[in-house]
Amino acid sequence: MALSVPRRKFLSLMSTATLLSLPAVHMLAEEDGRPPVKRPRSTDGDERFEPEWDKKFTLTVGNQDADINGNSDRALQAAVDYVKRLGGGTVKIMPGKFTLRNSVILPSRIRVIGSGDETLITKGASISTEISEDSDWYDQEITLKDAKSFQVGDAVFIQVRNPNHNGLDTIKRTLVARSGNRFKLNDGLRKNVWLTGKPTATSVFPLFASERTTDVRIENLVLDGNRENNVNMNGNYGGCIFLQDCNRYTMHNVTTRNYNGDGISFQICHDVVVENCYSHGNQDLGVHPGSGSQRPVIRNNKLHDNGIGIFWCWGVRYGLAEHNNIQRNRDFGISIGHCDTDNVMRLNTVEDSGKVGILFRDDSRGKDFWANRNVIEDNKIINSGAADGIGILIEGQTRDTQVRNNTIIEKRGPMNRTGIKIQKDVGNLKLESNRIEGYHQKIVDNRE
Repeated sequence: MALSVPRRKFLSLMSTATLLSLPAVHMLAEEDGRPPVKRPRSTDGDERFEPEWDKKFTLTVGNQDADINGNSDRALQAAVDYVKRLGGGTVKIMPGKFTLRNSVILPSRIRVIGSGDETLITKGASISTEISEDSDWYDQEITLKDAKSFQVGDAVFIQVRNPNHNGLDTIKRTLVARSGNRFKLNDGLRKNVWLTGKPTATSVFPLFASERTTDVRIENLVLDGNRENNVNMNGNYGGCIFLQDCNRYTMHNVTTRNYNGDGISFQICHDVVVENCYSHGNQDLGVHPGSGSQRPVIRNNKLHDNGIGIFWCWGVRYGLAEHNNIQRNRDFGISIGHCDTDNVMRLNTVEDSGKVGILFRDDSRGKDFWANRNVIEDNKIINSGAADGIGILIEGQTRDTQVRNNTIIEKRGPMNRTGIKIQKDVGNLKLESNRIEGYHQKIVDNRE
């Protein structure tokens, strides 16, 4: 459907708009003795203190009868870009189905709110083709062997073997112009795309994405990745929602499902909140707090039928995962590892994990790469793994871990199953008041 913008005075909507939820204004005195900010004003360039305005701009987007009408990424992108131009506000997505050919790129200071289950955002089947001409790292174009299914405006995910180390290079771009099978890209390649590396271009992408933005809320909508008709996109590059180098995002009451990759992935993003969401049926990870992310909060979510429910990546610190229902994930309910320190996992239910309920991964490549100083408390861990399944497995030289007040139950019979298994190099570990029932062995401590 073509994009249409009905004639109306957009600014008249400001009187009925709702307030974009942003972090509360800090009213405390500075630690160095400066006086507190009691009456903040909007001052050019001052991003730290901003009044909490009663009303901000709201724009509706829908299949029909909205401020912006359409059923594609173009309609949704037009809406968020318009709100961005006004310095922030709310995009209200009306009931309907939106089928994307490219990611919706979110700007800072925006609230995107759908109409619950009646707002469905999805994508078509992915198309892959070989790249048929060499392009150097400074080029801004590629040539596709079979271009008939590609259009200007499409996202492309380029993969090519690096000529120096034979590793796989990945490039995310948009097609912005064409002549026959030649396409200009929205940005330079910055990596060599040579035929010797067998390069391909695929129409796969995150549904919602952003990079280097702040203060965003996503609420009350469904994102469906059409998993059965799309190739896998690694969670370091994609997902139903994919964020890179962002701060202060909140995802509330969002369903992320059926993505051939991760449901929600955020890399080097700080103060991200995922709450009351339903991430299910994704090929890889339900929620992926990615490398370097600080202080994530993962609360009151349902994480079902993914590869892993929660995957703490590398260097995720000071995070909280609580009151999550984590069921039927094919490998692990929760996995934590490389430099993931000082996190708390409490009051979660982890049930029917394919291998292990909660895994502390081993990473022996550095001096101290383990998940240290983490707390596992007041969780229910039920029916983990196959006949040799394990409720909690602690590997490597993981140290200063507290596992307390958890209920670890096996209801299918003891077989060769273990409640808690501790590998021989694990450091200081505090086990306290855990209830372990139904296992062949309650605790196996290989340090002894």
